[in-house]
Amino acid sequence: MHCTKKITDDLTWVGANDRRLAMFEGVYSVPNGVSYNSYLLNDEKTVLFDTVDKAVQHRFSENLAEALGGRALDYLVAQHMEPDHSAGILDLLVRYPDMTLVCNAKTLAFIRQFYDADIDARVHIVKEGDVLDTGKHTLHFIMAPMVHWPEVMVTYDSADKLLFSADAFGCFGALNGAIFADEVDFSKDYMDEARRYYANIAGKYGAQVQSLLKKTAALEINMICPLHGFVWRKNIQDILSKYLLWSGYAPEETGVMIAYASVYGNTENAAELLACRLRDRGAKTVMFDVSVIPASDIVAAAFKWSHLVFASTTYNAGIFVTMEALINDLAAHNIQNRTVAIIENGSWACASGGLIREKLGKCRNITFLDGSISIKSSLKAPQLSEIESMADALTGSFPNI
Repeated sequence: MHCTKKITDDLTWVGANDRRLAMFEGVYSVPNGVSYNSYLLNDEKTVLFDTVDKAVQHRFSENLAEALGGRALDYLVAQHMEPDHSAGILDLLVRYPDMTLVCNAKTLAFIRQFYDADIDARVHIVKEGDVLDTGKHTLHFIMAPMVHWPEVMVTYDSADKLLFSADAFGCFGALNGAIFADEVDFSKDYMDEARRYYANIAGKYGAQVQSLLKKTAALEINMICPLHGFVWRKNIQDILSKYLLWSGYAPEETGVMIAYASVYGNTENAAELLACRLRDRGAKTVMFDVSVIPASDIVAAAFKWSHLVFASTTYNAGIFVTMEALINDLAAHNIQNRTVAIIENGSWACASGGLIREKLGKCRNITFLDGSISIKSSLKAPQLSEIESMADALTGSFPNI
């Protein structure tokens, strides 16, 4: 049975939710599921914006047929070729033999890579600034390369002042009956997942995201329709302002994120003591055990907080396995503009601290605090003063505390 949602009088959400998916892109845990959004515009011409993942193809087909109401599908706009948004392309080409596929040249190249089909005669190639009139609506195509694949484009409907934003402004989590961000307490229940989505999916490409933000700043936007998560029709500035912060690698909040790797609890103990001393000084703190908490959550937290502490035992003469993976992940996601402190532990050789510093030192505008703490097996009473000094150094570098 179809399950659709009205966005405007002539625009319908025909996507689907997947609550059984364990790992998005095989990397990021999605305990609350994910939505695959597709939108049908019923104008003089019918236009579908993107398809869905193969896991929900059947429901999508039912939804699309219902929303079309017996009409043919005239256009499919492929804004992003990642398979979670393009798995339905070949099926639609068969179901709707007169359908034209609207995409850019890079998208067409990806289609040829993913699928074996002779589609050249059915493709309408667009580039930056091209338009498509569908009757009441005029669609303007805007290229958004590396947000987060090189072929990505977004579409602006100048009639309803609506932006189809591809993967930009998306969010992890199934929609659970709602479709608009203002139908839920987004700040309380979904902002963390929006940040985690941004940091891990597009975090590496801040410059490219800012380029898209500059292009869209010139547009009057009444609604944003992303390919994952909720449609924005109210308080749009809330999500735009977050993207401006995240893409500029500016922290949202002043406080300390502490990530630790501990085998027998001694490194954890040092991290815990530091967190307590920071709280005594009025600082906000969050803590993560990197052996338990998925890296995507910690990467997202690093995008939120101004100060980062990494506490790691030395393992096989290097950084502890899960901590090393996290540090590599942060560097790969282009973390920058942060103040960092390091606690290392080692029973016969303390090597983890220097290696963490070396890896993060390749990132832009990382300020390392003097006075890293080096522990041999367990923290002893004389080193409590070092914990106090690190807490002083961290809070002393806060802008407003």
